[in-house]
Amino acid sequence: MNIDFKKYSDGLVPAIVQDNDTQKVLMLGFMNDEALQKTMREGKVTFYSRSKKRLWTKGEESGNFLELRSVAADCDHDTLLIKAHPLGPVCHTGADTCWSEKNHNDNFLLYLEDIIELRKKSSPEDSYVASLFAKGINKIAQKVGEEAVETVIEAKDNDDALFLNEAADLLFHYLILLNAKRYRLKDVSEKLQERHSK
Repeated sequence: MNIDFKKYSDGLVPAIVQDNDTQKVLMLGFMNDEALQKTMREGKVTFYSRSKKRLWTKGEESGNFLELRSVAADCDHDTLLIKAHPLGPVCHTGADTCWSEKNHNDNFLLYLEDIIELRKKSSPEDSYVASLFAKGINKIAQKVGEEAVETVIEAKDNDDALFLNEAADLLFHYLILLNAKRYRLKDVSEKLQERHSK
């Protein structure tokens, strides 16, 4: 890939970052050749920060990395399109994108799976999810069992709000269990499709 870094006096080219799955535009940064090479080599999107005057890997402080999926140059070879998988909010404000848009698609559960993956890397003192992972698979499985029982109990009553709250708790903890077993909802969905086709 031939990029014309000399076109601009500062040696930087714009790099538009797009979510590889949702196609949402996440942010705009600037890259020099060194930033591009580091991005390609390490698989985490790295920019040249004009304010810090150095290379800056997105997520190096927050943990909200952008995992590289592909890089393409425009027709003039002076702008990059980076497709990536975001590990958490992209904007420094905490928003999903730098335009305050929600990045997740209509299936919020897929987005929630990414949040769980991000939170499990946090300190157990700062995150409920991380605290569950720190206690191990037995505790996570036990929590799913407890939430299942509570959901069944509420299903027998007539309080819809309580039932939905317990159902949400059950589904949330089930997603945590799937993650702990290194699976995602798509794996369960594929198994169901496999059964359906028989």
